[in-house]
Amino acid sequence: MTPPRGGEGTRTNSARVRVVSGPLVAPVMGRVVAMLAARADCPVDRLDDALLVVDTLAAHSAEHVPDGRVTMNVSSRAGELELRLGPLVAPGGQAILERAAIPGLGNVLERVSDSISVQEGEDGTQTLLIGLRFAVGASSPSGRG
Repeated sequence: MTPPRGGEGTRTNSARVRVVSGPLVAPVMGRVVAMLAARADCPVDRLDDALLVVDTLAAHSAEHVPDGRVTMNVSSRAGELELRLGPLVAPGGQAILERAAIPGLGNVLERVSDSISVQEGEDGTQTLLIGLRFAVGASSPSGRG
């Protein structure tokens, strides 16, 4: 984890996690996300959303990683979490998004995230970027937007 940086009132914390594809991906990444969400004063309902995102990513990422390891970079600052999943073998980012759709409910990632994008790397890999915003100190998802 990197030390806080930024100006007065701005604290950024981040971590990079690499886990061998398998049953430990979701619990390990979930704990890291929960720790960083707590540092960002994330309300419990948005923490639940973040953990749902992690579970979804863990469930669908294994076949899209180039080396058998799932890598996620997590950054948090007051009112915001950012998850970067990758590198992924193209078109892994888009494939994960498509697989996040549940019949009758729609796309889980699109429903709970405030921003989603797939970034193309110069080496032909992709990174799936997901942002969640929240009002600091709030107990409802009023920070969504």
